[in-house]
Amino acid sequence: MSFRFPLATSSWDQKELDALQRVIASDRYSMGDEVAEFERRFATYFGSKYAVMVNSGSSANLLMTAALAYTKNPALKLAPGDEIIVPAVSWPTTYYPLNQYGLHLKFVDIDLETLNYDLAALEEAVTDKTRAIMVVNLLGNPNDFDAISRIIDGRDIVVIEDNCESMGATLGGKQAGTFGVMGTYSCFFSHHISTMEGGMVVTDDEELYHVMLVLRAHGWTRNLPKFNHVTGEKSDDPFEESFRFVLPGYNLRPLEMSGALGIAQLEKLPALIEGRRANGALVQQRLSGHPKFMIQKEIGNSSWFGFSLVIRPEAGLKRADLVKELIETGFECRPIVGGNFAKNDVMQYFDYSIHAELKNADYIDANGLFVGNHHYPIADAVDALAAL
Repeated sequence: MSFRFPLATSSWDQKELDALQRVIASDRYSMGDEVAEFERRFATYFGSKYAVMVNSGSSANLLMTAALAYTKNPALKLAPGDEIIVPAVSWPTTYYPLNQYGLHLKFVDIDLETLNYDLAALEEAVTDKTRAIMVVNLLGNPNDFDAISRIIDGRDIVVIEDNCESMGATLGGKQAGTFGVMGTYSCFFSHHISTMEGGMVVTDDEELYHVMLVLRAHGWTRNLPKFNHVTGEKSDDPFEESFRFVLPGYNLRPLEMSGALGIAQLEKLPALIEGRRANGALVQQRLSGHPKFMIQKEIGNSSWFGFSLVIRPEAGLKRADLVKELIETGFECRPIVGGNFAKNDVMQYFDYSIHAELKNADYIDANGLFVGNHHYPIADAVDALAAL
């Protein structure tokens, strides 16, 4: 089905086609110099010391979690049974790696306006048992990290970020994804930049960086520098080091094409974000008082992944009817990420608990959806929404 107002559109042009052709001409398709250059540029752009590219944002969350399992730093290391707080609304692969590494997930409600953590609920949920907090920046909107810092002040709590939906968002001039010890990004087609499939983890911690280089590719030492935090010092014998395995890793490597595409897309990112923010300003101007639905309340500077529409309690409207009206108007729409994830059947496999009630997550689950945003002007789409 073709939609007048789709969820996602391409931002590629001849630059991306030239990047692909450059890789084809090189005849090197597996991870190499293009990926390494994209990592260097990505880290510089977002103000991090290190960046590790992988084959998806989901893999980025897996790599980030795994690094905390195998770090030698006791201040950062997470072990099976450790409690990690998670928001009740996010994508499945926010949660799966945490569960796969044996952590106890404590689900906390979200705020009905910002769609990020309900800060009062988060403060109540943090106890002496809390070892880590997963912060998810939803639909382009950064969390209030100043408030989160106050909540955990003086506690031995590790903060990590799933920033896969919020590339380019900032709070106080600092990039979302760089507030925690590690942060993840996605470069999937529908996201702020597209490398077809792809993801990134950033960190300022050199040891975590080295651990991720090992875990990303089979657990071998091949990609480590000679002096490193995993083995100490590598042998100078490449034959020996090419197949020396030291950690139980994966194959999460991206393709050279994805790295080349990332270089081209990163150059466009400021303009892409500027276009999305201009649309966000128009949505706030035109839809803030809409009688049928509420829009997301911005924290800091959102990068506006999409536009959430949450039915007002007093509107007396069923979501199915709103979905039908949107589709008839030409909008492609989706639920807000995974809704209240704690309601899914897959939870039977989790070690988890729920803090208090998840009433806002439940409301979002039944009454929320989102429509697409793009890097080009969408005044006609905003007009159509205002007329609903």
